[in-house]
Amino acid sequence: MESIKKNKVSLSNKYVVCALAIVCCLLWGSAFPSIKIGYRIFGVDAADSMSQILFAGIRFSLAGVLAVIFGSISQKKVLVPKASSWKMICTLSIFQTILQYFFFYIGLAHASGVNASIINGMSTFFAILLACLVKKQEHMTVSKLTGCILGAIGVILVSLSSGSIGTGIAFNGEGFILIASVSYAISSVLIKEYSQHENPVTLSGYQFIIGGIVMIAVGLAGGGRLQQSSGQGVLLIVYLALVSSVAYSVWGLLLKYNPVSTVTVYGFTNPIFGALLSAIFLREWGNISWKSLVALALVSAGIYIVNSGKMK
Repeated sequence: MESIKKNKVSLSNKYVVCALAIVCCLLWGSAFPSIKIGYRIFGVDAADSMSQILFAGIRFSLAGVLAVIFGSISQKKVLVPKASSWKMICTLSIFQTILQYFFFYIGLAHASGVNASIINGMSTFFAILLACLVKKQEHMTVSKLTGCILGAIGVILVSLSSGSIGTGIAFNGEGFILIASVSYAISSVLIKEYSQHENPVTLSGYQFIIGGIVMIAVGLAGGGRLQQSSGQGVLLIVYLALVSSVAYSVWGLLLKYNPVSTVTVYGFTNPIFGALLSAIFLREWGNISWKSLVALALVSAGIYIVNSGKMK
């Protein structure tokens, strides 16, 4: 009981929340260019949806296994879900892994890394709206609404800097990324609710395993294949698996001990990290401009306003 209280106090500290949330978003931001690089390494064509799903399934199955292993080691016991938790795990798997990444992986193949990271950043806005207006997990306040608006403006501003808004928008590209964002938002409010009844790391680990297996089965059944790869490809898959296992487990713990809005608002930094890292690793520097710095200032202001006076 004492350890639980200590965890709650430390994970509710605004500086701890800020540091851990930023690390999670940095990791997620790095996934955008990493996935596109992975497509090249494994010879996955933009039109080959089933191979993209297979690639995602392998990543998330491994992520789930790693999450369970790391969680079991840190808690000095094997993490096994309670019998009553399997329904929650399956529901969470549908939204957090299967639907989100089905649309995300296919969408990313038809959109630039910069645009995809920007549109995906809107999931933060959706998550706060769902938590406040649908699930009633917290109250909508002027500060939350103002922070969301500033963050959304920042996301839109970065989008404008790419010069592609209104032109070249594909439903199976940017449209699918938007659907993935909504699915992620739903999973965020579900984690907040479910983590009151089950260990967040257990939830994340097992939902990844289930979702990954489903995606592997769908990909193989649809004719998906990955070309033989060097050790570089294996290392990339392991890295992406670690991104998911670490980031989602930490994110789940933060949601357990804090209001959805004070955690998910940091998701507005995903487009910043995704755009910058895509520019570096995919050489998409043409999509970065001074507007990105203004957008970062707006996103930071939105985060500050949402969190001001909300955490200890």
